[in-house]
Amino acid sequence: MSDGPNTDALSDILRRMRLKAEIYARPDYCGTWAVDTSGHRKAAFHLIERGTGWLHTDDGAEPRSLAGGDLVLFPHDASHRISNSDQTPANAIINLPPPAVLQGSVTSLLCGFFEFQSRAAWPLLDGLPPIIVLDLKESSGLYGTQALLQLIMGELERGGPGTDAVVNELAFVLFIHVMRSQMKKGLSQGLLCALADPKIGNALNHIHADFSVNWTVERLAHVVAMSRSAFAGRFRELVGMTPIRYLSEWRMHEARSLLRDTDLSIAEIAIQNGYQSEVAFRKAFKSISGQTPGSVRRGK
Repeated sequence: MSDGPNTDALSDILRRMRLKAEIYARPDYCGTWAVDTSGHRKAAFHLIERGTGWLHTDDGAEPRSLAGGDLVLFPHDASHRISNSDQTPANAIINLPPPAVLQGSVTSLLCGFFEFQSRAAWPLLDGLPPIIVLDLKESSGLYGTQALLQLIMGELERGGPGTDAVVNELAFVLFIHVMRSQMKKGLSQGLLCALADPKIGNALNHIHADFSVNWTVERLAHVVAMSRSAFAGRFRELVGMTPIRYLSEWRMHEARSLLRDTDLSIAEIAIQNGYQSEVAFRKAFKSISGQTPGSVRRGK
């Protein structure tokens, strides 16, 4: 019973996130400059293509030196500035246009946003640190990430029909690479941490493989060869909710997609999500999502 199912829970979650990526600027700076992309309620990221810079945050940390090959991601839209100096940049210079003529040392940035349109993204992001800095030039384990960024930059330079779509898809893969890096690094809690845990990750894979099954805590614990109490405690510690609550919330994510994207009846959707009656499904949907199935279908 310990063999895992074919479904990879992380892939399942990522498919439902409805991620939109945007590369909005590739500025070249010299002299005195500062960039601030926080406050947009999106996950901003910056790549130092060449040159150097300094990362300033509002969490009391000392300014952090950045160099070519460093990728910085802010999963929760943390306030930040990237500038030419370790001194706090003056507000007057933040986000000024880059100079038309470059003189002296040049820093080239690639700046963009990740935006998650589905609630399925929220638990995945909750366990991430406010700031992620990846040194792509020194870590052999991130070689694929380096190659991916080269593809993104090459596509932006060449342009052509479909460039926006290509960049969006590549940026989605970039996000997956960042998630993998954090799982390897080791997180103390959150859904990514749970997915990396051999036992709890296996349980999550089983839930995602067939969420219509009438899973119980006892049944899931048996599948991953743990006692009921140990499994329930470990699952809640890592994921932040009980196994049955997670199952119910995931069912509602799936139901929302079916309501929005298919013509299936509400009764049919109820059955596909493991509910024996439409009434029970409607009640669960309203309790968990705060909306009725009908309002979601109507796009409200």
